[in-house]
Amino acid sequence: MALYEHVFLARQDMSAQQVDALIEQYKGVIESFGGKVGRIENWGLKSLTYRIKKNRKAHYALLDLDAPAAAVAELERQQRISEDVLRYMTVSVEAHEEGQSAMLQKRDRDERPRRDGDRPDRGPREDRGPREDRGPRRPREDRA
Repeated sequence: MALYEHVFLARQDMSAQQVDALIEQYKGVIESFGGKVGRIENWGLKSLTYRIKKNRKAHYALLDLDAPAAAVAELERQQRISEDVLRYMTVSVEAHEEGQSAMLQKRDRDERPRRDGDRPDRGPREDRGPREDRGPRRPREDRA
């Protein structure tokens, strides 16, 4: 049997329990064909880069599969029919990664600059003193 990583996106208006039920349903499909489902990761509700079928967000899920090609074909067929699944992608891999995927690894947010421009290495604006004023602008003909 071949090794696969399968990711699918479910509609945003589904609850987490419904997404878990969907994962269990697809796990049953793989196991009915004699395959095995290894790691299952539910990445949660995330924003989409662009709208898909009028959805701005989607529930992401990852399944590590050890299954025959017929099982993967049946899984994809059922997801193609389902209205709850927006997109899916199956990739054949040489070996499954150990531990958590990159999506679930904790990012150290304290070291990154925030969006509002307040950088942690500088501190708040009022602690840095007044801004240097360059004075009034000269008239245009005086500039050279």
